[in-house]
Amino acid sequence: MINACDKKQAETPNKDATAAEKPAADETIWHVKAISPEGKILDVKALDKDGNIFDVKAFPRNGDYHLMDIKAIKDGKKLPVKMLLSHDANIPVKAIGEDGTIYDIKALTADGAKLDVKGVGQVGNIIQVKAITPSKEYFGIKAISPEGHLYDVKGIKMLKDSIEGQINGVNFYAHIKGIPQVFTATEDTIWHIKAIHPNGKILDVKAIGKDGSLNNVKAIAKGQDMHMMDIKAFIGGKILPVKMLVSDDEHIPVKAIGEDGTIYDIKAITPEGDRLDVKGIRNPGNILQLKAISKEGDLYGVKAISPSGNLMDVKGIKMVDDKVEMKVNGVDVYAHIKAIPMVMECGL
Repeated sequence: MINACDKKQAETPNKDATAAEKPAADETIWHVKAISPEGKILDVKALDKDGNIFDVKAFPRNGDYHLMDIKAIKDGKKLPVKMLLSHDANIPVKAIGEDGTIYDIKALTADGAKLDVKGVGQVGNIIQVKAITPSKEYFGIKAISPEGHLYDVKGIKMLKDSIEGQINGVNFYAHIKGIPQVFTATEDTIWHIKAIHPNGKILDVKAIGKDGSLNNVKAIAKGQDMHMMDIKAFIGGKILPVKMLVSDDEHIPVKAIGEDGTIYDIKAITPEGDRLDVKGIRNPGNILQLKAISKEGDLYGVKAISPSGNLMDVKGIKMVDDKVEMKVNGVDVYAHIKAIPMVMECGL
């Protein structure tokens, strides 16, 4: 669990920051660096075709530190950094200008060499991002706060299609984000989904079958990568995705989606047998809170709990600005639902 609160830095921008880098009241700028196995730190920069060099930084969106945007800074503007489509074994990482111009992302060595930064392997939703030396050594890419906190910089792939999305006319393969490092070593690959009552009671979270039956909802890790776990419902021998659906309601409906588009309710079950709605709470940014809602309107947090007692947050993740994030079996989806490492955030 990572404490990402940094009010002092947010209230007192770095005097050396450019106009584009000066943070808003809830925004702290993190540096993006490559780290060699020997502990040497290399700058990660964006370069244009003429060799001009621009900063690459990590920014929380609206003060949320679960998922930080990675941006290149050019002429006072933040340019998105993405993995692009490629037939190469390693996936190119580039910044994309407003006019579709592509900028290289490189790690710069002390002797002036420029190392490629690429995606080098995918497990589940997560793609490793590395700086690659001419001798094929891999250097990890990190986001580093002014106080020295570290986040991993990873590719995040949400869709099975090769094209994840399009920005400024450029198709891209995956997003690039700063995410909390995972320190907990565990062989638990299936975690339980629970709602946590303020008095410490733990409520089961279940998918409701059409016959009223209670079906398991679990978090599933792929390939032992614990950065982002899928949330699935186990209904009728099928493993079904759980998503936030498009709706104009005050809170966002959370449902399991059958292969034929059938919608299944997701509920938290009290010891008395009451079934509480589980919904998304609307707020700006990439991360949406997921809560069980009592009859009195109280909000209970939802967590993934491993058999060995580790906890992860269960959150909605919205990767695009469009109302419809994607379609699953013909159903309009507003946001993904994933289990992600916990952070202690200001105001939450």
